Amino acid sequence: TGFTLDDLVGIKGPLAPARVLHILDQVCGSLAEAHGKGLIHRDVKPANIMLCERGGLHDVVKVLDFGLVKESGADDPHVTQTNVLVGTPQYMAPEVISAPGQASPKSDIYAIGAVAYYLLTGNNVFGGASTVEICAMHLHDAPVPPSERTAEPLPADLEAIVLQCLEKDPDKRPGSAAALGSALHACALFGRWSAR
Repeated sequence: TGFTLDDLVGIKGPLAPARVLHILDQVCGSLAEAHGKGLIHRDVKPANIMLCERGGLHDVVKVLDFGLVKESGADDPHVTQTNVLVGTPQYMAPEVISAPGQASPKSDIYAIGAVAYYLLTGNNVFGGASTVEICAMHLHDAPVPPSERTAEPLPADLEAIVLQCLEKDPDKRPGSAAALGSALHACALFGRWSAR
């Protein structure tokens, strides 16, 4: 039992940066394991990340709904033939929008950046009146820095990582989920979130 990050932000609003670091580190660990087995999630979003209590520990992360998982490098005939977008537009990487079916570990990293943005600000990276409008923004618009969308100050090191994850060019994003986890560990507030 537990609650999703979507539920948590809906109730509490934006989360403390130290808590966001604690959560993202675990998400990176889960995705690094999946990517290491050649699997791509393709639908990383707050509604698919649950916080649980386990063995007296709080904020234990479970990444849910691997139903859209794809083997890295494997073609998905259904997607490529019908040219259907797979995933949730608010968390979808630009390269997946422009070439449906071409998800990679870097697409999941983009989604982690979009999740982090939501956790820190209570807002999606881009809001639009339609799926088409949101997708166009992911393809062409630079995100407003999260620090400009929240009343609370955000650590510059964490904000820089979030914006790097949201780079349009996959090669400018962290090299892997493990590398992203290492960058999070280097943040000044990492390890400051405790059970207390």
